[in-house]
Order: sequence, then C-alpha cells, then structure tokens
Amino acid sequence: MESVRKNSKAIASVVLLLSVALSLFQLYTSGFGVLTAMLQRSFHLTLVLVLIFLIYPIHSSKYLRWIDFVLVGFSIASGLYIFRTYEDLLFRVGNPDTWDMVLGIATMILVLEATRRVAGNILALIGSIFLIYAYFGEYFPGIFQHSNMSLNRIVSLVYLSTDGLWGETLGVAATFVAMFIIFGAFLNSTGAGKVFIDLAYIVGGRYRGGPAKVAVVSSGLMGTMSGSPVANVASIGHFTIPLMKKIGYSPQVAASIEAVASTGGSIMPPIMGAGAFVMAELTGISYSKIVIAAIIPAILYYLSIFTFVDFEAARKNMIGLSKDQLPHFKKIFFKGIHLYTGLFTLIYLLVFAKVSPMNSAFYSIIVLVGTYVVVYFKQIKWKFIIEALESSAKSMLLVTAACATAGIVVGVINLTGIGVTLTTLLVNIGENSLLLTLIVTMIACIIMGMGLPPTASYILLAVLTAPALINLGVNILVAHMFVFYFSCLAPITPPVALASYTAAGIAGSDPLRTGITSARIGLVAFLIPYMFVYGPALLAQGSLGNILLSLFMAIIGVITLAAALAGWFKRELVLYERVFALVISLLLIYSGLITDLIGLGLLVIFFLLVTFTHKELNTKKYVASKNNDNVEATS
Repeated sequence: MESVRKNSKAIASVVLLLSVALSLFQLYTSGFGVLTAMLQRSFHLTLVLVLIFLIYPIHSSKYLRWIDFVLVGFSIASGLYIFRTYEDLLFRVGNPDTWDMVLGIATMILVLEATRRVAGNILALIGSIFLIYAYFGEYFPGIFQHSNMSLNRIVSLVYLSTDGLWGETLGVAATFVAMFIIFGAFLNSTGAGKVFIDLAYIVGGRYRGGPAKVAVVSSGLMGTMSGSPVANVASIGHFTIPLMKKIGYSPQVAASIEAVASTGGSIMPPIMGAGAFVMAELTGISYSKIVIAAIIPAILYYLSIFTFVDFEAARKNMIGLSKDQLPHFKKIFFKGIHLYTGLFTLIYLLVFAKVSPMNSAFYSIIVLVGTYVVVYFKQIKWKFIIEALESSAKSMLLVTAACATAGIVVGVINLTGIGVTLTTLLVNIGENSLLLTLIVTMIACIIMGMGLPPTASYILLAVLTAPALINLGVNILVAHMFVFYFSCLAPITPPVALASYTAAGIAGSDPLRTGITSARIGLVAFLIPYMFVYGPALLAQGSLGNILLSLFMAIIGVITLAAALAGWFKRELVLYERVFALVISLLLIYSGLITDLIGLGLLVIFFLLVTFTHKELNTKKYVASKNNDNVEATS
C-alpha cells in the first residue's frame, strides 16, 4: 500500500513537471519564435501524449499500469525520432524505411488511443474508420470506392508529411489555441471568475431575475476565453445556479440558463474560444473581418437569453437582490485592474495593432501577470503561476488529441479524395434545395460536436462540409460561420448535451429534461445560422443601411421569440398567443422586406391582443401574488 502511494506521488510530480514544461515551451516559442512546423508540433504532441497516458490510466487496476508506461515510452521514442530525422523525412515521402513504418504506425495508434481516453470513443472510432477506409477502399461500394492504398503510402502521407498528422489541424492546437488556453488559465488563477461575477451582480443584480442575468453576462465573458462550454459550466455554475434556484427559478431552468449562456461563449467575440483565429487560418479571411461578422449573431444570441430570463422572472414575480446583498463597485472594480489591462492589451494588439494571435496572447499574459504582481505584490501567493501553467497544460490535452486525430482524418481525405466525393454528394442532395444541404450539414456538425470541443469539431467539419456549401454559391465566410455555429451548439443539443448535463448535476435536475429545456431557451441560436445564409446582412455583409435594418428587425424578432419561449409579455400568454409570437419572431428574424412588413403588421396585432384581452390573467396573478405575500408575512 505504501509503495502504491509513493508511485502515485511520483507520477503526480512528473505530471506537474511535464505540464509546466509544456506551458513554458508554448510561452517561449510564441514570444521568441516558433520552431520548424514539424518540430513545434511533434514536441507539443509528445508531451501531450505522455501526459494523457499518465493522467488517464488504461484501467483502475494497478496491475495494468505497466501498459501506460509502455505507451509513454513509445510516445517519447516517436518524438525523439522526429527530432533526429525531421530534415530527411520529407525526402522519404513515398519511400519510407523500416523505422518510418514502425514509428509511423505506432504514433497513429498512440494518437487514437490517447484520443479515446481523453475525448471518448466517438472521435477515436472515426479516425480508425478513416484509416480502415484508406487501406480497404477498393472493397467499398459505388462512389466510395478508390484504388488500393498500400500501408507504405498511408504512412508516407499521414506520418512523414505535413498533410496528415503533422498538418494544420495539429498546428493550430500547438500554437495559438495553446496560447489562448494559457491566457485563460492566468485569468482564472488571478481571480477573473470572481471579479466578472461580482461586476455582473453590480450591473444586473438589483433587477428581476438578477442572478440569472449575472449568469448570462459572466458566463459569456468567461466562455469567450475558455472555448469549453462544459468547463465553463463546471466553474461558473457553482456560483450562479444555486442563486438562481434561491430566487425562484426551477432547478431545470436554472441549469439550462447556465448551460446556454456558457455555450454561447464559443461564438462571442473577440476570441470565440480561439475559433476566430482557426477560421482565419482555414479561410484566409482576416481576423478582424471574422470578429466583425460574429458581432450581430452574438448580440442576438445573448439578447434572446437575457430577455427570456427577464420574462421568466416577470412571469414568476421574482425580484432582484437588495442593495446590501450586492458587492461594492469601487472595491470590485479595483480588484480587477490587472484583468482589464490584460484584456484591453489583447484586444488592442489583435484588432488595432494587427499583431499575430500568438504574440498578442504572449504580450497580454506578460501585461496581465505584471500588473497583478505590481498591484498585489504583498498579498501574492506565488503558486498561482505554477497553478496556471499546470491547469493550462491539462486543458490542452483534449484539444490537441482531437486535433491530432482530425489531422489523420484530413490526411486520409486528401489521400483518397473522399472529400471531393462527400462534397459532390452534398451538392447533389442540395442541387434543387440549399435548405436540405444546410440541414444535413447542421446534423453532421451537431453529431460530431457531441464528442469534440467546438474548435476541434469545426476544424474537421470545415474540411468535410464547408466546400459543399461554397459550391452551392454560399459565401466562404458565411459557409464557415454556419459550420462553426452548429459545431458550437452540440453541448446544449439532446440527446448528448454535455454542458446541459453538467449543469443538471450542479442543479440536481433531470439531465435529459434539462437538455431539452436548454435547446428551447437557445432556440434562437439554431435559427440564426439559417438566417445569415439567406440574409448575410446579419454577418455585417452589405450596405450599412441594410445591416442596420436587418439588425433592428432581428432584435424585435428575438425579443418576440423570448416572449413565446417564456410564455410572458406584459402578462402570461396562452398557448395560441405563444404560437402567434413564435411565427412573428421567425418573420422578423428572417432578413427580407416582405417578411419584415408582414411581421411588423402581425406584431401590432399581437401587441393589441395582449394589451386588451385576457385581462383576468393579470388580475388572477395579482391576487395570487398578494395572497403569497400575506402568507409569507403571517409566517
């Protein structure tokens, strides 16, 4: 027993050292220049593989632990081999030697096994299926058949070149995604979560449904940094969900609000969970254009949640927190000076100075940590640096493993031409119906996103589905935004809604019902991508007048949609009024002159209907409220 404890402590120490080493490597290369592409990616992947096999054992039994150590040995051997021979590897593409074959096959197996451990079975299975398809493609039927691929050829492309495992997908994870994970970790370790929550309380805590509005604002702020809806729920939800329950939200609704708000962080500028930088890399469109395009959909998304929260609070006669229950603005504001300097530095460097994402993140971390040290020098617990470096490295594991497997898939796609086949298939499906192609793409994005973080899911699907939309005449930015949005929505889409299930665990609500409620509250997010495909003005494409008109109409439509979902607008709505409001919202969110005019006309009718009919609903609610007040006063 004593030896087991000693081994556990030794492994924990090794994990800490390797985690710090990985984060320091990323910081050094971002500040002083990245290594050659294959070296940068192989060093990063080697440390990630070793950490995964140490942190996620193959089995709980200590007798099988030797398997993990063997895999660690192979991971190190593969990394050392790349460093020793990388200059010659490219010249051996198409003619690998024995060691290339052995370590190439071993590395692919290591990546798939690591992905299985940290990301689940789905993506590892997809990677395996693509490798099987590459080798046995001649036996597949119809359009999926391709000429026989030898093992030599598969290893050459996937392992020896930068078109497969060592390609752009892993490159993204090994450079700026890693840096923004580190930036987010330093934000957390210096108190960002508490400061953002307290500031949100100061802004919205006194109003009806205040704690829920706080959840919306704070989760959005943290989500854009982390890019992980599940992690966001796990960290922020422990503060917000109990408070929402305390003021009257049901556990199910409280959990759903937190899940939807956290998921929206992935589509919230300026960082979008690193998605903006990935999209810039894949499309060649500038970062600033992508961020500008994402602003209106993000506004509509959070306006919808915020309005739903307000209407739900009004329907249940909730009140805000009293002034003495709120934090003091001056105290909280000065607590977060280091956070503001870090964030403003990042935004300035990215948007105005046009500095590269990696350098922007590097200098922003220096400013953030430097300001924190100066302001809190006498109170600092210096272990915050080690904690940030360790937690950021552990946060890289899932993204890196997923991107490495995605690189294998992309390599097979390039090798076999299946990408062209799938694109042709989707184009044929949508030959007479763009809508049908969009629906198929949406389903693929959501299914893939069930087992992957949003950014990794987008990388894979951008290769598989975006070309089909572009071939059907959809603008490249619009096509990629469509794929990205639906890749981000899987965490709140049943039946595998991981963000909703995590929130349900905190709230003590039924997971499946919470997932369904989350999808209902976040309904606007499922509509907006279709709207900006048919009306690109919602992505700031087109004339200023058209953009402003589309935004104005969409805002009215989103508020009406929230009324339909919450069942309240000036008073409680009956079923047919909610259906009426839903129809109006769809007409207004859709960008078009005729639909806008019809929607506005119906909105006037709806407003008059709510104002002058069913007054007894207001009277009954008022009487019930007074009775509740009397009962509480008596007790």
